[in-house]
Amino acid sequence: MLRNSQIDVVAKDGIVTLLVVVDSYHKKTLVEETVKNVFWVKAIVEKLEVKLDMNLNVQDDAIAEEVLMALRINLEIPNDKIKFKVEKGWVILDGEINWNFERESAKKAVSCLAGMKVVISNLGLKPESHDVVEKVQLEGALERNWSINADDIKVVVVGTKVTLRGTVNTWHQKYEAERIAWNAPSVWIVVNALAVEYDHEFAGYK
Repeated sequence: MLRNSQIDVVAKDGIVTLLVVVDSYHKKTLVEETVKNVFWVKAIVEKLEVKLDMNLNVQDDAIAEEVLMALRINLEIPNDKIKFKVEKGWVILDGEINWNFERESAKKAVSCLAGMKVVISNLGLKPESHDVVEKVQLEGALERNWSINADDIKVVVVGTKVTLRGTVNTWHQKYEAERIAWNAPSVWIVVNALAVEYDHEFAGYK
């Protein structure tokens, strides 16, 4: 998956600096997700560059056609609510949709297309429901997830805003908790204030 890539990783005290040159935006996101799932990683400093293969130099109008098709064929995406522009290999998504999973699906759908350098999502949320978030329901969803120790997570709900506080052991747990929060009904805003704390000895990292 990462052929034709130059990867240099510098790690110190849980902070990982990525010095990476890849030939597609999809590979860039793959590197990021892989590092986030490493147990002892607390923070990532990204110095990632996408250098496209000259043989795969795709024009903006061709990228636009691919983006349009990718949004249309994905049934999770309300493509009628999404606008986008393509400029020098950059794809920028704009609009307002109802659910965070639709926003994530839209970005994911276009991230693997050939010829792109960067994907920027400016998609905003405008949920159909205006009910307040059920705190107990959200806490139950966190407790049911086997990869998260919900006892260390405090959920604060103010209307349609959810704030997650406390500690987790990995970045994966941090973002999994955020994903669960976004999936709760009536959520408009999620503030992920979870700190990543790991056991050096257990992780085998010094």
